[in-house]
Amino acid sequence: MRYAMAVDLDRCIGCRTCAVICKDHHAQPEGIWWNRVFVPGAPEYGTSVLNEEGQPRMEFLPVSCQHCDDAPCQSVCPTGATYTDENGVVLVDFERCIGCRYCMTACPYGVRQFNWGHAEPLPGTEGATYSYGYPAEYRQDGRLVYTPQRPEGVVEKCTFCVQYTSQGIEPACCAGCPGNARIFGDLDDPDSEISRYLEGRETFVLGEEHGTHPKVLYLRSTRGVEDASALLDAAGVGTAMGTDGE
Repeated sequence: MRYAMAVDLDRCIGCRTCAVICKDHHAQPEGIWWNRVFVPGAPEYGTSVLNEEGQPRMEFLPVSCQHCDDAPCQSVCPTGATYTDENGVVLVDFERCIGCRYCMTACPYGVRQFNWGHAEPLPGTEGATYSYGYPAEYRQDGRLVYTPQRPEGVVEKCTFCVQYTSQGIEPACCAGCPGNARIFGDLDDPDSEISRYLEGRETFVLGEEHGTHPKVLYLRSTRGVEDASALLDAAGVGTAMGTDGE
């Protein structure tokens, strides 16, 4: 089994539902976003680019962990906190992570986020605290790869919703996407949803020159940037995806 995700850029409408639902389902602390949606060529995150007619260009680039087959973040981790499971998903063991941030430096996609501390509780109705996120710890072979209360000083990122996929449930970002732009499944299974969707279609990966062999596959947009290598640079990925709470 080799889990992967396809992102159809022609279907993406830039609503950022994927980012919000991911944050909600994983109780991400303030300032941390495992999913982000860029506008290629925009001067800064969250802004638009105008086309030749003076209208906002409707092209977007969702970016999260690429779950690389040859993950540089894993090779530099001194404690083995970052590892690849039997399904090809790159995960972080929060109990082994020492917060050295070597992985953040090694990642060419700038998608890893450092947790500086616990966020303040979100106020709910009548003084109660709003409860969000998958409510229980999830361990894989004893490794703590998800907990609603992350320890301070660890590095976080997308897990392909391992706590859900282990139960046969698709990742939250796929379930929540109104344009059905995200398709998840087993690339080794020719009858899986992702295999059927990709059959006969041309795909590309971000940062192919880095030799990381990502398992997030993009279907090219017909509305804007045509050069796949230029797409990553135009979005400013790696520089705009810091931990500043954008």
